[in-house]
Parts: sequence; structure tokens; C-alpha cells
Amino acid sequence: MSDVTRQPHAVLDLHSRRKKAEKILRLLNLQRIPQPIRLLDVGAGAGGIAQYFGNHPEISCQVTAVDVEDLRQVCDGYRFVQVDGVELPFEEESFDVVLSNHVIEHVGDRSAQLRHLQEVRRVMAANGVGYLAVPNRWMLVEPHYKLLFLSWLPRTWRTPYLRLMRRGKHYDCEPLSLRELDALLDEAGFEWEHVESEALRLLIEIENPSSPLIRWLANIPEPIWARLRGIIPTLICRLRRGVHAAR
Repeated sequence: MSDVTRQPHAVLDLHSRRKKAEKILRLLNLQRIPQPIRLLDVGAGAGGIAQYFGNHPEISCQVTAVDVEDLRQVCDGYRFVQVDGVELPFEEESFDVVLSNHVIEHVGDRSAQLRHLQEVRRVMAANGVGYLAVPNRWMLVEPHYKLLFLSWLPRTWRTPYLRLMRRGKHYDCEPLSLRELDALLDEAGFEWEHVESEALRLLIEIENPSSPLIRWLANIPEPIWARLRGIIPTLICRLRRGVHAAR
């Protein structure tokens, strides 16, 4: 996959980014972290999440955002640093909070994904917290190209399928299964917990979706969620740096 030209796939809908940021704030309980909070947003995209935290009226955040391309639509309230690859140009333990929201599937193969996580852990403070979201490989519809079963296919079949359906020339993403994600987090040295059910309940509170199906899903007991996690469309984890060194 190293020879594939990767597209940014940035979400440019600022309204949705602000709702996402509110969900992250509540998932990480940022109101309880001593302020000012040093926050790093890896994968700035349009800048909506970084701007939300940088201008929040109730919590004080010193926000830095990074990306390999500058696609920002809003620039106020935070510092932006353009990077080249997964390496982060910051000293160890520079941030209290680190966000990696739908970034890891874009950085490259497994070795690049591991390096991304190692860098996130390296710059996270010893008592810091992180947020990680990634599409599940076993989702029905691949979210970047809107094709059924695209990420289910063996890697060598994905690009031909994409071309056959006239959706692009190269498949440039690498979604993770639950097992793959957990293995990477463990190898990177993190302590983590899955918070998909908590995130869905917050989504309902924030957006108040009217779908009966969404509300029914939100009331599923956690033990059942644990069994369903392998097929949930988006995997979401709350991260802690952990006490063992990244390998």
C-alpha cells in the first residue's frame, strides 16, 4: 500500500464537526481536567473540532492541530502545524488530551498505523487521555466510497472493485477490525476501553435523532454491546498512556 496516493477524505461539514467535538468533550469528561488543557487534534481537516475546543466558553484549551494537508475552513482559536507522515513534531508528554478521529485508517499499512499510535502515546501526558475512532472493517457500507462490502474484500480486490464501480482509481484506506485495533493498541502500550455504546447514547442526547432504531440500539445492555462490538460500524476507544513502555 505504500505506493498508493492517499486522499485527505476530510469532512468539511463544520456543523457535524461541532457535534462530534461536543460528543468527544463529554466522552473524555474534559470538564474535570485541570485547565488550561493542552489539546492536540491529529488530523485537523476543516478545523471544526480544533476551533470548537479552542473557543469553548466554559473550558480553557490551548489547542494545536496537525495535518498533512491544510484544508482548513476555520482557523481561529488554535495553532496549526503541517506535518509530513505520522511523526509528531512535539516533545514527549506535551499534551493532556490527544484526539485521533478517523485518522488511523488513512496513514498507511499496519507499521504506519502502529507508528501513529506510538506517536500519540509519546506526546500524551502521563495522566492524559485520548480519543480514537476508526471505521470497522466489517461495516456493511464503506464510509469513504459508499460501497457495500468494500472493506470486507481481500486487500488486492478492493481497488479493482472500486474501479469497476467507477468510484476511484485506488483504494487508499485501511479500516481495522476489532481484533486488529485492540492488538495495535496493546502493542503501542496503551490502556484503553471501548465506549461505542456510551458514544451512541451521547449522540442521541446531542442530536436527538428521531429514528426508533437508533433509540432501541442505545438501550441495549452493555454485555450485549460487547458481543456486537465486532460488527459496529465505528470503533471508539478512550485511551490512557499506560505504565508500560511502547514497543
